[in-house]
Order: sequence, then structure tokens, then C-alpha cells
Amino acid sequence: MKVKEFNSWITDSLSEIKNSNLHRRLIEISSSMGPEVTIDKKKYYQFASNNYLGLTTNSAVINSSVSSSKKFGTGTGGSRLVTGTSNLHSKLESEIAKFKKTKDSILFSSGYLASIGTISSIMNKDDIIFSDELNHACLIDGAKLSKSRVVIYKHTDMKDLESKLKKYKSLKVKKMIVTDSVFSMDGDIAPLDKIVVLCKKYGCISMIDEAHATGVLGESGSGASEMFKLQNEIDICMGTLSKAVGSIGGYVAGSDVLIDFLKNKARSFIFDTSLPAGALSASLKSISIIKSKPQLRLNLNKNIKYLKKYLSNSRFSFLDFPTPIIPVILGDEKKALKFSRLLLKNRIFVPAVRPPSVPKGESRIRITLMATHKKHHIDKLINVMKELERSIY
Repeated sequence: MKVKEFNSWITDSLSEIKNSNLHRRLIEISSSMGPEVTIDKKKYYQFASNNYLGLTTNSAVINSSVSSSKKFGTGTGGSRLVTGTSNLHSKLESEIAKFKKTKDSILFSSGYLASIGTISSIMNKDDIIFSDELNHACLIDGAKLSKSRVVIYKHTDMKDLESKLKKYKSLKVKKMIVTDSVFSMDGDIAPLDKIVVLCKKYGCISMIDEAHATGVLGESGSGASEMFKLQNEIDICMGTLSKAVGSIGGYVAGSDVLIDFLKNKARSFIFDTSLPAGALSASLKSISIIKSKPQLRLNLNKNIKYLKKYLSNSRFSFLDFPTPIIPVILGDEKKALKFSRLLLKNRIFVPAVRPPSVPKGESRIRITLMATHKKHHIDKLINVMKELERSIY
């Protein structure tokens, strides 16, 4: 393909995206990721961040990050197997293992890399992966990279999952059931207790993604595995340090042999430059705060209940689950975009979520709450939504 033809193909593809109301653009935020953000020199109340506990702006977390950056510098200069392992990496991996109540853990530069590296190194073309139809892209892409046969089961439908497990029961290959523990677009929680039972019954490896559960669910904030009291029952527990933990990076927690295997086989670990000291120290401090300050989760849950009280009495269709993710379903892409623009006009930042992030016909405003949102922030959102409700219905 010649350059001219290539550029023409790109232009046509972009036009198709725009005509489908699926075009996206980057919004520059020139402030920290708190309840209030600055866009184009104007202040907005934001309800879109996964910074659920507000730890990205916690002074103790920031001071810890700055102190370590001064000592170790801003980068590591290499992969973990060359120059990229410091005592901070080892300390954080040890703390994550304790937090998740597993034998060991391994750090990746992101949750996405943790997922694709883990799945593709364990599973191969002869194996079978059973995947929830609403799993995050990192799990989907990891399964694709593995070249395994992927069997999709209906969302959180254990009857459908078991019927598909029965179909492949006789095959003597590795089998894995992989699921988000909290689904990022709906905010619902996978039935991990039932999944573990099925894994044992049909000889499957269990793998969960705790990205949106870490720091939010469980008595100590460890995640859905703790909430279900299954921390010793799940084979592979992965997650991210970029959401409630307020830093950056991903992890996999599990047995010591699993972690040793991943250090030697996961390409997204072996060939990637390691996390810098500032991020490591921020994560260490955040995990300490999560474990020692349950008030943050109490504040978060208080905010969740407060907003849902309004939504329950409104005419909006929303998904009601015990997490900070509250999707208001609007239907088509145009309606979701219009709703988001009207919120933005009123200085409230909540982008529209459209396909392929959600199924066609289920475009939405995905509201996410933080422990650091104050009553006046949520009241402003409610008042604007009341006005929009009157104009729509």
C-alpha cells in the first residue's frame, strides 16, 4: 500500500468512526486527580476517576514518593532481570503478598501487562480458557495472545459456565476460568465463591482481576477475594496499583512456584523496564493506609449510598451494585454524548462510555465516586441531573 493510499484509508476509517458517534478525543487536565479538576483553566467537579480512595493526592503518599525519587532517581534504567530490581521492588512484592494473603507476588509495569503476560505464558494453543463475556480487554487480549481456545460464557451466569465446562470435560488439557472480580463498566461483582467451586469440580485454574476491587472491597480493603474469604482458594490473583492504590503498576499474587514461573516466562515482565522508586514507595504507603484507615472506605460507601438515594427515586435507569462504579444507562451513543456535554456545560466532568467499551445500545454515563468527594460535590451533580431529568422525561 502506497503512502497516499494508506493516508486515504486512515481518513476513511476516521470518518466511519465519527459517523458512528464513536470518535474519541483526549481531554487535558491540568491539575491533580481530585474531586475538582482544571480543564481549559476552568474548575470542574469530576466523577470519572478510578482514584476511589483519593490516595493520588494524599500528602503522606506524595511525600513517600518524592523522598524515594530523590534517593533512587526517576527511572531504573533496565528490566527487572538486569538493573531494574531494587529493595523497594522486593519490599512491595512482599507487602502485596501479605495484603492478598498469598505466598508471593510479582510486579509488572501495569495491570494490562500483568494480565497479558500471565495468561499467555501459562496457557497455549492446546488449552481452553473460559472467559466472562464482559471481561476487561486485558483479559481478552491475554487470552488471544495465548492462542488458546476461548469459550465465552454469559455474564456471571454460572449455569451457562457449567454447561460449557461439561462440554469440554473429557479433554486432557489445561483449562482456566478467568474473570474480573468487579466489572469496570457495570460495577457488579463476580460470584467468586461459585467460580471456585466449579474450578475444583472441573479441574480448572482460577484467575481473577482485582483491578476495581483492590482497596475497595473486603474487611481490610484487600479485594473481592477477601470479601468472599477465598484468598487461599484462588490460583492467580492479579490487579493494578493505579486505581484505589493511587499509584501505577500491576501485580500478580499467588503461590511461590507461580511467581517464580512468571519471572522466567512472562514476556511483559522479562522485556519491560521496571517501575521507578517513586511509584513503588507511593504504592507501599498507600497499601499501609488502606489497611490502617478503614474510614476511607466508610467515606466512600457513604458517598455511594448518598448518590444512589437520589438515583433510586429518579427516572434514570442505573445499575445498582455495592461498588463506586454507578452506570447511568442512556442507550444510544448520541444520547450519551449529549448528556455528557450537558454535564460538562455545567462544570461536571463525566465522559460518555460507548462501544466497544460497552455493548451497542448500552451507552452510558459511568459515574465513579471517591472517598474524598464532599457533600457539595455530589449535591451539584444531583442538582444538574435533576434538571436534565426534567428535560429528558
